[in-house]
Amino acid sequence: MPVIAIIGAGPGLGAAAALKFGREGFAVALIARNRDKLAALEQALAADGIAAKAYPGDVSDREALVAALGLAAEELGPIEVLQYSPVPSSQFLRPVLDTTAADLRAATEFSILGPATAVEQVLPGMLERASGTIVFVNGSSAVTPNGKVAGTSVAFAGESAYGAILHDAVAAQGVQVRQLIIPGAIGGGDPLFDPDALAERLWQLHIVPGPFRVTVGDAPA
Repeated sequence: MPVIAIIGAGPGLGAAAALKFGREGFAVALIARNRDKLAALEQALAADGIAAKAYPGDVSDREALVAALGLAAEELGPIEVLQYSPVPSSQFLRPVLDTTAADLRAATEFSILGPATAVEQVLPGMLERASGTIVFVNGSSAVTPNGKVAGTSVAFAGESAYGAILHDAVAAQGVQVRQLIIPGAIGGGDPLFDPDALAERLWQLHIVPGPFRVTVGDAPA
C-alpha cells in the first residue's frame, strides 16, 4: 500500500487530503505537534476505513521530524507522497516593521529547514524507486511579497526557491516536486478553497505531471 506523509496534519486541509488519498488506496502518516488532535484525526479516519497513524513531531525540531518520518516509513512502508503544509505561527504574520530577526529565524526554521529536513528523509527512496511526489502548500505571499505578513513572505520565498530548483533537479528521475499556491482562506466559503476541493487538487498534482507551481483559481495552462 502506498503511503502519504502529511506534515501539518490538522482538521482542515490535512484531514481532507488524508481522506482523499486514503480513499485512493493510500495509508496515511499524520505528522503534527498536537498529540490529542492527531489522535482524534486518526480515529476519525479509521472510522471511515482509512489506514492512518499519528506520528507527533514539530517541524521546527529537526530531530523529532526525522524520527517521525523514519517511524512512519518503518511501520507503514516507503513514503510515496510527502505533503508539507503546516499552518504558520502568528508570529510570522506580523507587519515588516514589527518583524524581528528572531521572527525571521523562526520562520526560516519552519518554512525552509523544516521542508528540507523532510525531503532529505524521503527523497533518496523516491529516487531509488524512480517514483514519488513532494508537494509544498503555500499562500500567495510565497509568490508576491506582502509586508503585512513579513515572516511568511520571506520564508515562503525561500521555500519556493528550494522547491523550484529541486523540481528541476529530479523531474527527469521520476520524482515530482510541486507547489500548490492557495491565495485565499481555506474553508472561507469560496468553493475553490473548500478543503475537499483543495484535496482533489493535491491528488491531481500527484497523478498528473506538470509544472512546479500551480495556483488555485488560475486558468489551466
